[in-house]
Amino acid sequence: MSWYQIGRDGVRLQIQAQPGAKHTEVAGLYGDCLKLRLASPPVDGKANACLIEFLAERLGVKRGQVKITRGLSSRRKNVFVAVAGFQPKALLAQDRE
Repeated sequence: MSWYQIGRDGVRLQIQAQPGAKHTEVAGLYGDCLKLRLASPPVDGKANACLIEFLAERLGVKRGQVKITRGLSSRRKNVFVAVAGFQPKALLAQDRE
């Protein structure tokens, strides 16, 4: 899958963010990105903070282990998650309960 890359020091994710949604959730794959709906407006970094909080909570890591490395002011973002052994496909499976 092209929306993530697993490295020795963590995982790089390509995210397509949709701020201003009713709920924060994984919407599925969107081209070569994982699409996330964010229940925060794209104002003053609120959507970015929501994205980091959501991924950290979902993955069971500290917020400091999730960093937006590209696309702070764009809907398309590159995110680095500093956690070894994480399987990104789990993000898709968790919303299908």
